[in-house]
Parts: sequence; C-alpha cells; structure tokens
Amino acid sequence: MRTSPTRRRVALLGIATASVLVLSACAGAGGSGGGDSGGKVTLTLATVNNPQMKDMESLKDSFEKDNPDITIKFVQMEENDLRDSVTKDVATQGGQYDVVTVGSYEVPIWAGNDWLSDLTSLAGDDDDYDVDDLMPPIREALTVDDSLYAVPFYGESSFLMYNKDMFAAAGITMPDNPTWDEVASYAKQLKTADTAGICLRGKPGWGELFAPLTTVVQTFGGNWYNEDWEAEVDSPEFTEATQFYIDLVKEAGQPDPVSSGFTECLNLFSQGNAAMWYDATSAAGSLEDAASPVAGKVGYVHAPVKETAESGWLWSWNLAIPKTSKHQDAAWTFVSWATSKEYQQLVGTELGWSRVPPGARQSTYELPEYQEAASAFAGITNDVMNSVNPEQPGVDPQPWVGIQYVTIPEFQDIGNQVSQDLADVFAGRSELAGVLKSGQELAQKAGDKQK
Repeated sequence: MRTSPTRRRVALLGIATASVLVLSACAGAGGSGGGDSGGKVTLTLATVNNPQMKDMESLKDSFEKDNPDITIKFVQMEENDLRDSVTKDVATQGGQYDVVTVGSYEVPIWAGNDWLSDLTSLAGDDDDYDVDDLMPPIREALTVDDSLYAVPFYGESSFLMYNKDMFAAAGITMPDNPTWDEVASYAKQLKTADTAGICLRGKPGWGELFAPLTTVVQTFGGNWYNEDWEAEVDSPEFTEATQFYIDLVKEAGQPDPVSSGFTECLNLFSQGNAAMWYDATSAAGSLEDAASPVAGKVGYVHAPVKETAESGWLWSWNLAIPKTSKHQDAAWTFVSWATSKEYQQLVGTELGWSRVPPGARQSTYELPEYQEAASAFAGITNDVMNSVNPEQPGVDPQPWVGIQYVTIPEFQDIGNQVSQDLADVFAGRSELAGVLKSGQELAQKAGDKQK
C-alpha cells in the first residue's frame, strides 16, 4: 500500500480546518484503543442520511439479536452537518461517537492526526471478514503507511442517469459516452414547465456542489492546483467549466438549485420530474428498487466529458472507530458486521438485491441474485470505478491522489467557502469572476504550504 503524503505533512500543517482542526496538536494522542469493560454497551453511530445508511438502521435489530449486549444508537445527519459534527468531535476528543461514517477524503488526514483506531489486525486476522475482498482502489484510499484505518460501507463513482421514456418520446438517443455539450443540448430540449432537463447539485459544500462540479472542471482542462501547487481557481478553464455548469442549471435544470444536493436530486429524478441526473453511481440501487416509480425506466452511461476520456469521481463512505471510543471491541463487532459479506446477503434477502451497498466488495458482483437485480447498473458501475484515474483525473498532472477533492486538510474550508459564494452567483447576486478571484486567494494560501 502507498504511504500517504498527507501523513508526512500533517505535523507541519498543524490544522485540518481553520476553525476546528487547529486543536489537533492537543488531540494527537487519541484514546488508548482499549477494549470494553463488560456488560451491556450502547454504541453511538454518526452517519450520513443516505438511503444505504437508512437501510443499515432498519436492519440493526438483526445485529442486536445476535449481539444482545450491544445496542446501536443511530444519529443521522445531512452530509454537511455530519462532517461538521464529527470533525469537531474527533478534533476535540469529545468522545461523543463510537463509530463514524467518514469519507475517503478524511481518512488519511485523520489517521495522520492519530484520531482513528488502526483496524489492520482486526480486519486481517478475521478469516470470515475477508479483507482481501474489499475493492482494491477503495482499500488503497483507506490505507496509510500500510495500516487500514476504515473499512468501506459502500463505494461509488459517478455516471449520467436518464429517463429512457422521456428520451424515446423526444426521439433522442443517448450515447454510451456523452459529451457535456451533448448533454446540455438534450437538457434544453427536454426541459418543460414541470420537468427539469437535468438535475445537478447546487447546494453549498465541498462534498455537495463541488463533487460533480470539480469533475466538470477537470474534464474542461482545469483543476484546483497545478503540479507545482499553484492555485488555478480563476484560470480560464476553471471559469469556463463553472460558468457552463451554472448556465446549464439556470437554463435547463431544477428550480432552486442552491437547495439541491444528492437527496433532493434523487427525489426529483425518482419521481419522474427530471430527464437526466449526473451524480453518484450508488443512486442506482434506490432508483431500481421495486418501490421506485422509475424502476426499469432509467438508462446509465459514463460521466459526460469534454477534454478527457473519463470524468467520473471515486468515493467511498466508510465506517471508522475514533480512538476516543470507550467501546473499541464492541465497535469493531458492529463495524465488521455492517461491512461484511453476511450483511450484504441480509440486505439482499430482507430489502431487495438492488439495494445491496455497491462498490465495497468484489464478491458483490459475483452474486447471481445481485447480477440479476442490478443488471441495469452493476456492470457500468464496476466499469466506471475501474476506469477513472485518481492520480490524474484531469488534462494535466496533479500533485495529489484524488478526483473530486484535494487531499490537504484546508480543502474542505476552501471548497465550502467557494461553494457558498457560488450560491450567490446562482441567485444572480454576485459575479462569477469575483467569486473565483477570492477562491484563488484562499486556495493559494493553502497551496503555498505544500511547496
């Protein structure tokens, strides 16, 4: 496994966000990593409120039945709220959470700050868990200095979803590898008073708006930094891509884009109120569920491109155990269950095979039941996840590994601030050039620390 450059730099950076992670110097020691004191244990799990996590909560009775001394308390939050709450808790050694849902961006940074328990031996010594079955690109992203600090609950890339009935009615044929220019043309043709031509995230947050927008920037030839850590936020390519994205949403997208994140676009598209949606491959399980109004009516193709061959992202939502948890053994008992082959079988038999968490285990794609239920999207999801290049997702080389994020602690503050300012551009209250100029200054301060 690779040695993360983030690990080597974290002592020099001394912060992970301007407001919270400045406390990392006093939080470095973490907890002792000890076991439980015996008796009944209540584990508090902080998690994003995505469909797959809601499924996990609905199935927790099965775990608690087999582990009567462990009770799981779920605390579900929107993505931005989750990041804020969990980051504050681990940075200040609050100890509020025993298990946290954490993204692949945070894992190497938090591991470098000694905030997460090392799961290498726990996962590797359990033959039933089969750590080698975890998706290699995802496992690599969660490994720092040969140690595994989180395990994937589900992994994803991104692709374009479209309503086949709407396209057929309009006489439009979607190519397998569309360009953004083609997608914009289709969206404008399919836009009506009641239907968005496309749904794209506009909700502020580096993990909301900038997840899809950064991939657009990269395929247009731009990026947050060049290989010398010089910021390029106000470059012509970054500007062109951002203006294209904003114009497309304004002209053919959903109403009130600033309020639209993953969940809102999922609801809009699944109700047949959007002709296309560019977002996470993990959405397909919900769209193809038996209760979905659009099940069987959705087509899936590669993420739209302009100057690159691919432009999907690579992400995983993972379960990790903060060092501050006083219930380390019980926490691993739950984490290993929720990310196991056994759990995937449970989801399939109890909730439906299309809802099995994707992109975490290789064996998922060998299950006949999953292959049949997820036939519309399993193949392309696996293809896209193995086609993207996190070392160089854009036109030019970059000095970090990652697609829709930059693996430096300051990035979440930069992305959050710039995306918040872009909300005013969507609303017509600010000019794009001024917003990107301010973003350039923020990004360059962080880039200078990397040189």
